[in-house]
Parts: sequence; structure tokens; C-alpha cells
Amino acid sequence: MSASASETKSPASSRIPKVPFWAQIIAGLALGALLGWVARSQDVSWLKETLGQIGDIFVQLLKLAVAPLVFFAILVSITNLRKVNNAARLATRTLLWFMITSLIAVGIGLAIGLLTNPGAGTGLTPQDGKLPKREGSWIDFLTGIIPTDVITPFTELNVLQIVFMAAVAGIAALKLGDRAKPILTLSESVLELLQKALWWVIRLAPLGTVGLIGFAIADYGWDLIGKYATFTADIYIGCALVLFGVYPLLLATVAKVNPLQFYKGAWPAIQLAFVSRSSVGTMPVTQKVTERLGVPKEYASFAVPFGATTKMDGCAAIYPALAAIFIAQIFDVQLGIGDYLLIAFVSVIGSAATAGLTGATVMLTLTLSTLGLPLEGVGLLMAIDPILDMMRTATNVAGQALIPVIVSAREKILDHTAYENASASPIDDLVEIGEKDQKVAVTAAA
Repeated sequence: MSASASETKSPASSRIPKVPFWAQIIAGLALGALLGWVARSQDVSWLKETLGQIGDIFVQLLKLAVAPLVFFAILVSITNLRKVNNAARLATRTLLWFMITSLIAVGIGLAIGLLTNPGAGTGLTPQDGKLPKREGSWIDFLTGIIPTDVITPFTELNVLQIVFMAAVAGIAALKLGDRAKPILTLSESVLELLQKALWWVIRLAPLGTVGLIGFAIADYGWDLIGKYATFTADIYIGCALVLFGVYPLLLATVAKVNPLQFYKGAWPAIQLAFVSRSSVGTMPVTQKVTERLGVPKEYASFAVPFGATTKMDGCAAIYPALAAIFIAQIFDVQLGIGDYLLIAFVSVIGSAATAGLTGATVMLTLTLSTLGLPLEGVGLLMAIDPILDMMRTATNVAGQALIPVIVSAREKILDHTAYENASASPIDDLVEIGEKDQKVAVTAAA
């Protein structure tokens, strides 16, 4: 009986069922919160240290690919524009919509801050603040775009300078025409290699979630978060209003498409952004979901990499607006209408300073220095930055996928059939799609 049963048992039934990626992420969040609570409540130092190391390794693996990924993604994206009709018009419309949505986001951030007074009743004082390790100023921002050499931006991970060099190289390649084909072929191959390696890191996101969330709770604790309850709630509410209010409204009225389909297709990128806290680290997934939503591949390969380094509605609009009000209230500084206009200006022009990396400290110091607020205020917010950064980055990435859809719809190049059929397939399915695309490209080249 047992022999015959084992013979009739199909190989598929003996396999371990595949756990969906979203379920792995949720399990990582729950396990991380539990382990973090245990480490803090029971004072288990080794557990806290281990959680911190797991989270740091995951973030470091993401950052490892950032410099070359940004360079080759921007270079290839610019050269891909030669395959697109009205490339200059598309690029201009993309940047214009980046600015429009940033203005809307910063307006929401300012409105929420003025209504809730996040710095009142916290018990925090100016003495609790400290100067940040990294600062931003307009002089540094403008002069820092052009590197002094070609090596330092990669070793010091200065993404803005890397974007500048990649843009120059891409434009030069376009001017050279056929003579640049060997370089472009090599660049495309290196980009595919980097994206493949990054997919492996992305698969580790559930484990990284355990470490990042666990260490945040073990190190900061709920008591500390309680001091920032209003500010934290403001950030999440502001991002949610943009993510689930403004974006759907733009999709329905401007792009004239079903907003639910957008979230269905873009969900893998949004959830990964929430966990990884890195727009650049999420970029390969963002590009795949954008293409799946019907945006032409040649245009998506331009819009998404540029968005990952300059389109930051969460980090560069909502966050600095609320943070400036919060810090001004702690330091008892009165802000006027002119100051609020300056915040909006910085959010639109200086968003590239965030550079798609974990955290928005440079953008915040740029905003505070422009307003003349004490930079020590940045230290007040560093304690809860990981908790805030999850929602900020999810909003960033959603916007980076949204703008190509809006522009494509307006320019009548959106594949509406693909858009309507976009599914919330997991990360693994997107990896398989990417591998098939690469095989097709290799076959065509052969």
C-alpha cells in the first residue's frame, strides 16, 4: 500500500509550496517587530547587535550596486531616447510632471504641518539636537554637480556627480552615432549584469526586513517613537494622501486610466521600496512594473532611472516641509509665507540632492540652511528616520512609476491593453520576465 502510494504521488505535490513575496515581507515585518521587542524588553544585547548587522548587510548590498547601476542606467537610458519619437518633448514633459507633483506634495506637507503643529508638546528641546554628519548647501549643491575626477564620485557614492558624468557620456555617445556602438553594447551588457545581481539582493528583502525593523524597535523603542507621534503620523498621512489621493486623481483625470490597475501593476515595486528604503535599489523592479503597465520600454528606461535619482515626493517634498515646521517649533522660530515659498522652491529644485539613497538628511539640511534654521534640528529626527523613510520611499517609487504612465497616456503611446491586463505578480515573476527579455535580446543580436 505504502509503496503504491509513494509511486502514485506526483512530484508537484511533494514540493514545498511557494510563499508569495508579499507574504514573506509581512512575515519579516512581524518577526522583526517581535525580535526587536524581545531584544529591548529583555535587554538581549547580542540579539540587538545581530539584528543591526543583518539590516546593515542588506542595505550595504543595495548600496554596493548603486554607483555603477546609476551610471550605466542613465547612460543607456539617454542613448535609448534615439529610438523614441519626440524624445525631447517626452523628456521635457517628464521633468514638468516631476515638478508639478512635487509642488502638490510639498503643499500637502505644509498644510498638514500648519494644522497639527508637530513640534508642540513633544518635550524635546534644542539641547536634544545635534549637528548632522552630512550637510547640504546651495553652493555645495551647485558646485558639487561637477566632479574633480572620475573616481571619487564612485568611491564616495556621490550620486549627483555620477548622474552628471553618465549624462555627459550618454549625450556624447548619441553625437558619435555608430562609432559609439561598441561602448553602448558593453554598457547594456554591464547594466544587465548589475540588474541580475541586484535581483539576488532583492530576494533577500524579507531577511533584511527582519534586521531593519527589529533593530529600529530594539534601539529606539516605542517610548521614543511616542515623542514623535504627531510628526510620524503627519509623515504617514501626508504620504498616504499623495500616494492614495493625488496619484489616483491624476491617473483618472489626466491620464484617463483606471487608478486601481496602476496600483495592481506597480505594487511589487511599492512594497519593495517600503522595505528597502532605497529608490535606486528598487529601480530594476520599478522599471519592470512600469513597462508592464504599458509604458514603451525605450521611454521607461529613460524616465525611471532619472526618476530614481530626482523624483522624491516623499523624501524631498512632504518630509522637509513637515520637518522644517517641526524643527522651527522646537527652536521657537516663527516661519512666514516667504519661508513656506522657499520650502516649495527647495523641494522642486533641490530634490536631486536626495539621490535615491536611504535617508533624506542632505535634503533636510539644504532646506534648513536655506531657511536659516539651526542644523542641530536634524539630530532630533535621526532617531526615527528609518521608520519615516519606509513610507517616504514607497511614495517616491510610486511617483517614479506614475509619471511615465501619465506622460505616455498624454502622448498617446501608452499600451492600454497591457495597462488593463497588468497584474500584481510577485517579484519572482518579474525576475522571470526580465530573464526572458534578456534571452530575446541575445537571440535578436545573434
